[in-house]
Amino acid sequence: MFKPLLFTALLLPAAAFAECEPVVVGDLSVSAPWSRATIGASRPAVFYVTITNSGSEDDALTNIASPVAGMPMLHETVVKDGIASMPHAMSIPVPAGETMRLAPGSYHGMLMDLTGAQKEGDSFPVTLSFQNGGDVTIDVPVLSLRAEEAECAAAP
Repeated sequence: MFKPLLFTALLLPAAAFAECEPVVVGDLSVSAPWSRATIGASRPAVFYVTITNSGSEDDALTNIASPVAGMPMLHETVVKDGIASMPHAMSIPVPAGETMRLAPGSYHGMLMDLTGAQKEGDSFPVTLSFQNGGDVTIDVPVLSLRAEEAECAAAP
C-alpha cells in the first residue's frame, strides 16, 4: 500500500522538472511555459513562455494554437496615460542572440473561447509557430490564479 504512494511521491519532482526543461527547435529554445487557472470557461486564459534565440538571424513568434481555445491570439500589454490595453500583436520579435519573455504586463498569449475551465494542476498543449524556426508544441502547466511566473523560473 505504501510503495505506490512512495513511488508517486518520488515522481512528482521529476515531472515538475520535466516541464522546466527547454524544448529546442533550430536556434530557438522554448522554456518555462505557464498559464493561470481560470474562473470557468467563459473567461480567457493566458499563456506565458520564455524564448531564447541563440542564432545569428532574427526570428518572430507569429502564431499560437491550442485545442483548449477556439481563439488563441498574441497580445501586448500597452500602458498609455495610465490606462492599460491589450491590443492584438501580429507577431512577437525574437531578436538574434536575445531572450524574449512573454510575461504579465508584456507580450502574452490570450486563449479565448475555452473548451473548459483551466484548473490549477492541469496542463494543456500549445503549438508555437515561428517565422523562421517552424512549429514547436509544448506542454503548459496551469498554476494558481495568483501565480506571477513559472515555478521553474522561481527556483534558485
